[in-house]
Amino acid sequence: MPDSLPLPDPAEALAALAADRSRRPVLVALDFDGTLAPLQDDPAASRVLPEGVGVLADLAATDGVSLALVSGRAMADLHVLAEVPVGTLLVGSHGAERARVTPHGLDRDVVRLTDDQADQLATLGAEAAAVARGREGVWVETKPTAVVVHTRLADADVALSAEQESLALGERLGTGVMHGKAVVELTVLHASKGEALIALRDEIGAPVVVYAGDDVTDERAFEALGEQDITVKVGPGDTVARYRVQSPEDVVAALARFRDALAPSAG
Repeated sequence: MPDSLPLPDPAEALAALAADRSRRPVLVALDFDGTLAPLQDDPAASRVLPEGVGVLADLAATDGVSLALVSGRAMADLHVLAEVPVGTLLVGSHGAERARVTPHGLDRDVVRLTDDQADQLATLGAEAAAVARGREGVWVETKPTAVVVHTRLADADVALSAEQESLALGERLGTGVMHGKAVVELTVLHASKGEALIALRDEIGAPVVVYAGDDVTDERAFEALGEQDITVKVGPGDTVARYRVQSPEDVVAALARFRDALAPSAG
């Protein structure tokens, strides 16, 4: 939907969901960067907004609610940076990695690559490094299943050329390509936030999914969900989501109201 067309705030839909116990369990799934954590020039500085930490803990402790973070981050980074409660499901690398937070760390699903995929990942790393070399503000991140070229710190013309070259690299090597905000991710293992959400919903048996995200990659999740679900675009930009808020602060405020509305009927 074009950004010029206004979308409603999700408050009314969330209040109606909280009042309807027949729509339990609810899967509350959230992107991390730009959704719960304001975007940072240094990705290592990203954190869930302080007021959001308690809200997430309360939601995770509410009967009939399952909490998940669904992020493009590598699982190890997501676990370190996101202060989420025990029991939270973590989906990293756009769905390629998955774990549950336990009192003793992560209970992880092991990611296994074939020999060909491992070789392709190594080739990607070397060629992506060549893309970044000599371009100030461009850097490369290696994940268990992908290589990511980051351009957030680069000047606009440098970022554009690096992203175009990265996209061409993915096409030449036949990898999966995800082009987000100031990132190009080249993956050797098929993954989709939308497919990850559908799998989670089916496992939990959730008739309703609440999902909020801010990036181009989150559109795949919005597209995969149905009319019964509550999809929330964070910030400006074209979207297929049904609702919109403007900032991570708005996301946390909406989740806090949802928590409060759930409380009387959670027992």
